[in-house]
Amino acid sequence: MDALWLHIVQWLHAAGLHVDAGTAQAVAEQARHATGALDMPGLLALAAGLGWASGFRLYAVVFLVGGMGAAGWLALPEGLRILQHPAVLVVSGLLLCVEFVADKVPWFDSLWDAVHSVIRVPAGALLAAGVFGPDNGGMALAAGLLGGSLSATALATKMTARAAANTSPEPVSNWLLSFFEDGLVVVVVWLATQHPVAFGIALACMVALSVLLLVVLLKFLRAVLRRLSVFFSRPAAPATR
Repeated sequence: MDALWLHIVQWLHAAGLHVDAGTAQAVAEQARHATGALDMPGLLALAAGLGWASGFRLYAVVFLVGGMGAAGWLALPEGLRILQHPAVLVVSGLLLCVEFVADKVPWFDSLWDAVHSVIRVPAGALLAAGVFGPDNGGMALAAGLLGGSLSATALATKMTARAAANTSPEPVSNWLLSFFEDGLVVVVVWLATQHPVAFGIALACMVALSVLLLVVLLKFLRAVLRRLSVFFSRPAAPATR
């Protein structure tokens, strides 16, 4: 951690911003204190956050949390320390880049989500269970069930919203949704790790909003399918001589 802050100070000096080593060390100590061992509310928030965010940005979640652990910004529980392994960071970083591009392509994004539906929900459950680890089997099982349920809810909302957006011929709505999800995963991870109580309130609101969106969007998609069915079932007009 100290070496990281030394590199930051050197970079700031190269950019013309002179920060003495004592100031940088004080900031590092404050960061280390803020990201110490998580208490029970923090662990629950982390489990819920990992499960929820995995439903729409699995690779970003793995890369962000693993990177925070590797940098010393977050004291990862024993069951999640594998995320900060260099190999995991490299693979999740590469897949994050691929998903970032794939998620911006209309219709291909829905195909991508469909393929990853068999990955995201189990991964969300495993990540949530990993917060408590094998030494606390009861809490790990409960966290896994919670994480899997939240991941499934987030995935269903994402897939339904993308299917609705893909009915529009313009790609802008799809891009806006994708960039919104990119930012949302960062906010979710930050809130879950730094402000667990605020995250709990925000999560309850997001779940309620997701359920409402699912109902509205499913009605919209059913109406679109009915119109398409009527259109394609019309008898062909008789040829005129």
